Amino acid sequence: MSKKLRDIPVTVIQDDGEYEEIHLYSKHKKIYPRWVNGLFNRWRILFVVITQLFFYGMPWIQMNGRQALLFNLNEHIFYIYGFVFLPQDFIYLTALLLASAIGLFAWTTAGGRLWCGYACPQTVYTEIFLWIEKWVEGDRMARIKLDTAPLSARKIRLKVSKHSIWILLSLWTGFTFVGYFTPIMDLWAEASRFNLSAWETFWVCFYGFATYGNAGWMREQVCKYMCPYARFQSTMFDADTLIISYDAERGDPRGSRKKETDYKAAGLGDCIDCTVCVQVCPVGIDIRDGLQYECIGCAACIDACDEIMDKMQYPRGLIRYTTENALEHKYPERDIIKKITRPRVMMYVLVLIIILGITVGSLVMRKPIKVNISRDRVAMVREADDGWLENSYRLQIQNADEKAHSYIITTDGLPNSRTIVEGSGQIFVEATASQDIGVRVQVEPGKAGPGGHEMHFIITATDNPAITAREKSSFIGR
Repeated sequence: MSKKLRDIPVTVIQDDGEYEEIHLYSKHKKIYPRWVNGLFNRWRILFVVITQLFFYGMPWIQMNGRQALLFNLNEHIFYIYGFVFLPQDFIYLTALLLASAIGLFAWTTAGGRLWCGYACPQTVYTEIFLWIEKWVEGDRMARIKLDTAPLSARKIRLKVSKHSIWILLSLWTGFTFVGYFTPIMDLWAEASRFNLSAWETFWVCFYGFATYGNAGWMREQVCKYMCPYARFQSTMFDADTLIISYDAERGDPRGSRKKETDYKAAGLGDCIDCTVCVQVCPVGIDIRDGLQYECIGCAACIDACDEIMDKMQYPRGLIRYTTENALEHKYPERDIIKKITRPRVMMYVLVLIIILGITVGSLVMRKPIKVNISRDRVAMVREADDGWLENSYRLQIQNADEKAHSYIITTDGLPNSRTIVEGSGQIFVEATASQDIGVRVQVEPGKAGPGGHEMHFIITATDNPAITAREKSSFIGR
């Protein structure tokens, strides 16, 4: 093909019968966001600092002699701030995912894409990479001139410096990410000796490459074309959702003018058509065209416009956080906060409270012991030397506590029965470990007829009777 698909126009018929040619794909143009100061920029900096202090710092925090937050996939154990979760606790992961989804729905319905603009990892790392780019190459015009300038020693030096810092930060990000799954102290010791395993090396490089590619190269394209949140957010928006909007009623007609010009007499609005709001946008949209799915709600355009309004001595707020209904004067903007408690949002909040309440209640009542029972399938029932009927079981006791415990095993539900445990009768289990133990239950002849008889195993910690598990089983008689 002599022509790329993206260059082939498609003719569409509009509602008025006119024909218009559109392109299926638009050619990507590099965006050079301009640095902006202001209230919302300071908020973005604060969220970048908070999220990255947590991400990079948390793996190094120790609790009970081990990493406070560790997802140990090799041993199938998750350590989360003193709690120990085993594979049987998968229900808590389900609850976390449900709570996150419902929380996102509630947040989006009320606050729009504030998450995207301030705390989303893609936004945060893009912001960090842009800081590095500005520090090395300069602000918007300096970067444009550098990219359009012919190759030179200075250009090579600046480009190599920028990408070197990006790569180092990306690799450290990948290392930290792996540190949540492999104890980071051990990981650091192995890395310092260049002795990382193949899988650890792969994931450090893979996550580092993803960070470098997404934040350094793809940037807004991730938000536009890859992130599903941008696509389905419209289903959660309503006319009372907080959005960033340009006040066309106040700003139009647009036009440049001198500061001392009586622009109202000239028939102009407050917008001086400086396009600074477009220059600072990290996704390259013009907010004056209305709400667009590409907008991530970062408010850089608000800071930029407010700065221009201050210079022109016009009132701030030509571009602002508002709602569609407030913009259409269906209620005053001071009532926006009241609309948060509308039924749709409160329904999400109620569901979220129920999920969190059940989860927290379950965690509070959770006992740090898990027991799995399996029966001897070869001989369901046999007769002991003294004539008693006997069933054999295998119990796996998992200690989901940060300290070791000794346990005793008893049974109830069977009259005239006795329980025989392998060894000394007490089972010692190390912290966050498991122990298999054989148990025989014997019943006096004539006390257990043919078929199954319900019984329970009771496993209790000798040093803390509150740690106990009661598991249902059955005794086969004859």
